Amino acid sequence: MVNLNVVVLCTDSLRADHLGCYGNPWIRTPNFDRLAAEGSVFLHNYSENLPTLPTRTAWWTGRYQFPWRGWQPFETSDYLLAEVLWDRGYSSALVTDTYHMHKPAYNCGRGFDTVHWIRGQEYDPWIVDRDVKVEYGPLHRLRGDGSDRQWQARFEQYLRNRTTWERDEERTPTAQVAKAAVGWLEHQVRARGQKERLFLWVDFFDPHEPWDPPEPYRSMYDAAYRGQVLIDPVPGLVDGYMTPAEVAHTMALYAGEVTMVDRWAGVVLDAVRSLGLWDDTLVMHVSDHGEPFGEHGIIRKARPWNYEELVHVPWILRLPGGVGAGRRIPALVQTVDLMPTVLDALGIEGPLTLPYQAPARTMFPQDAVVARREALLTGRSLMPLLRGDAEAVRSGAITAHHGRQWSLRTQTHSLLLPIDGGGGPELYDRRTDPGERVNLADAEPDRAREMELELRRFVDDLERRR
Repeated sequence: MVNLNVVVLCTDSLRADHLGCYGNPWIRTPNFDRLAAEGSVFLHNYSENLPTLPTRTAWWTGRYQFPWRGWQPFETSDYLLAEVLWDRGYSSALVTDTYHMHKPAYNCGRGFDTVHWIRGQEYDPWIVDRDVKVEYGPLHRLRGDGSDRQWQARFEQYLRNRTTWERDEERTPTAQVAKAAVGWLEHQVRARGQKERLFLWVDFFDPHEPWDPPEPYRSMYDAAYRGQVLIDPVPGLVDGYMTPAEVAHTMALYAGEVTMVDRWAGVVLDAVRSLGLWDDTLVMHVSDHGEPFGEHGIIRKARPWNYEELVHVPWILRLPGGVGAGRRIPALVQTVDLMPTVLDALGIEGPLTLPYQAPARTMFPQDAVVARREALLTGRSLMPLLRGDAEAVRSGAITAHHGRQWSLRTQTHSLLLPIDGGGGPELYDRRTDPGERVNLADAEPDRAREMELELRRFVDDLERRR
């Protein structure tokens, strides 16, 4: 086993095309770009199962789950990455302001020694005092349909939460996450003297909506705008709800949050360097999904449409010793590959088993049965790609919304397949139509059928290995 530390920086809802290292020419992301220059960039990384919690299930189990599981708590039989590392002597921490992970029953802190929850993001029921008065009109617009009451209540909750940090970047949840992560690292190194076998997962909720960054980020990318500011538009069709200028400004606010979270991710990365951990630490940056800004007629994640703007996400991985440094890897990779890659880099071999106390049939603890859990990873290690020993680990990448739509991407085409009765398949040529606008399913029915058959065979194979 290799004594490497592991530091993972997750930024929720970050599109790959909004980072400089992925070709964006106008959004400032110097810290992620520097990490990319020192590590490897996976150019075609796709989320296996969306949105927030299903993706974390993929990361932490290393298993495809989309045919059976959507947004749900972890199962007792899951063997999570933090649990595997706990069994190998790692000290670990989860630091996050992703409030969905803190909801009762989800148990996202399982396996971590330390969990630091930062409250107040999005619609977290944190500031619940109704005497805290807020006005939603200047920053929000309802749609005039049956969903409005729900969305108004959610937005008002966010505005009450925001009263604790409004206009003060140092007090934002993003800043608090970074400071808590640095504090944990400093405690491990300076107070406890531990500089090896550290596992830190830093889960920033930004740039997830509401898109409400403080200055200078609020005005950074659309300073001349004078229309209504919509920081949390109601998900749905753009047409009839937002003007093109309003969509562009909302996207500029999102870009401002990308730059803000880049700054605070940089604070964590600088701490890894200054504490003398850099030369012995695997560092990565990941995201769970992207965000639509009108590309297919919708704003936010309003439909289970696995188009490129939603499912193509960044993954930057930096290994010590210069392994893979500066590489831009075109192979198709997936969120399910994170756990197998980390375990391979650490020299942790399977089968992965963990003893646990099975439920006793009586009230006496001594009657409990010691059982073992075993995990069969269905993701792939990407170490062969990082070392330059292979050009690909799979021929296609799967993305899905459980029970609603599956999709398959190859290097040349993408197939979107509704499985809830919502229309027919969609086929796109990724070489000539990277934005997935021209549906070729009728023009190339043989290719569409062939890709659908490949996708369904993949699911059948997963079922056999389940």
